[in-house]
Amino acid sequence: MTTLHLEHASHAHIHGPACGHTQVPHGDHVDYAHDGHLHREHGGHWDECEPDGHAPHEGHDHRHGEGCGHESVLHGDHVDYLHDGHRHAPHDGHWDDH
Repeated sequence: MTTLHLEHASHAHIHGPACGHTQVPHGDHVDYAHDGHLHREHGGHWDECEPDGHAPHEGHDHRHGEGCGHESVLHGDHVDYLHDGHRHAPHDGHWDDH
């Protein structure tokens, strides 16, 4: 899974541990949930951090939802759930691994 390089134009807010936005571990960096999308610092600016391609989370029997015990992150038109250091998103009857 790779990330696309989509710079978030005119993003003046600086994310960090105390900025108030949910931190989402993502491989070798941390994304920040902000305004329904995820940002990551890259080369002095902030990128939109999106997965490339479709990566189903195989063997994931847990059903995420309100009260499931995992933190939810609004992400565009759906909700992702933080689980075991990655994000799960519902897709076509299974969970994708972002």
